[in-house]
Amino acid sequence: MHCDKKGENITEFISKIVSHFPLAGRLIKIIPIIQGHINTTYRLITEDDEGIPHSYALQAINQYVFKNPEEVMENICAVTAHLHKKILAAGGNPEREALTVIYAKDGKSFHIDERGEYWRIYHFIRGASTYDTVQNARHLYNAGYAFGRFQTLLADFPIHTLKDTIPDFHNTKKRMADFFAAVEKDECGRVKDVLPEIEFFRERANEASRLVDMQALGLLPLRVTHNDTKYNNIMIDDETGEALCVIDLDTVMPGLAAYDYGDAIRFAASTAAEDETDLSLVNLDMHLFEQFTAGFVGATTGFLTKAEIENLPWGARLITLELASRFLKDHLEGDKYFRIHRENHNLDRARNQMKLVLEMEKHFDEMCAITSKYM
Repeated sequence: MHCDKKGENITEFISKIVSHFPLAGRLIKIIPIIQGHINTTYRLITEDDEGIPHSYALQAINQYVFKNPEEVMENICAVTAHLHKKILAAGGNPEREALTVIYAKDGKSFHIDERGEYWRIYHFIRGASTYDTVQNARHLYNAGYAFGRFQTLLADFPIHTLKDTIPDFHNTKKRMADFFAAVEKDECGRVKDVLPEIEFFRERANEASRLVDMQALGLLPLRVTHNDTKYNNIMIDDETGEALCVIDLDTVMPGLAAYDYGDAIRFAASTAAEDETDLSLVNLDMHLFEQFTAGFVGATTGFLTKAEIENLPWGARLITLELASRFLKDHLEGDKYFRIHRENHNLDRARNQMKLVLEMEKHFDEMCAITSKYM
């Protein structure tokens, strides 16, 4: 049971946090949500005086990952306010199509508890679900459209106002250098057990800089990007199967569109979960790849440049390589970043993503042809 320093149980502890937010009614249920590698999340259910239930999502922001939670929340509040205006102007329902931040009673977008932890609350979008694996191709087309629409809706957002909350987050060139620095340091003595995996990254180190070099040369523009476009960061309507809302906006920052596209592909078009240990099950489903690509490119037509669209397959290939290196780096450093649920969990994740890189290399010409088809 989660307890604070004074031995309070989870209900007492969460109730104290919740008391700082203007929620509807009294708290009647707390449901832990175990999805996600980074933040601690609970679903809250309250009941008002008329017996009507209301749902919220409560999160503690991981300060090991996000060194300045207030800047994270500043970005989220600005982006969600912009999305609400655009969705409303288009005749949509911003309460279901975008996250809604619940401000604390003191007017801030967060509450700091006595231990210094930052807590925030969103409206919980009911009648919609997230999925760790793709349920059908229609879902994936809609997810591609939703992530593309997310970027398009933010096309006129003042990008210069966004805080760079994790500098060089998707600087694949730097990520690779950081990985080899961790190999050199070998702080947990694990390098000797993963020598073939390390060689895999040595063989691909030079190509890692392709997109960041193009951006530095002005060939690829910076966009307002999500930077964590996993399939389970899309809320899917339970009745219609339509993609409703992009969630988990902690890493919204300036970035490259190809990496947002690519991160979604590596997660959703894989035939296995990203920690599957039977690597024979890890393949690239080209039908799912095409469905997501059709949705994403369709939603960004007239917004992304020709060079951006042409490099979308490279975004998938390099972001998968990057994440594989990050998983293995975390394993070498003692599993400090990504939450693990078993021994060698990050090593399993790294091997899984390495297999997916091989699959993308094998299908790369086909990936490029499909992308060109929808350009």
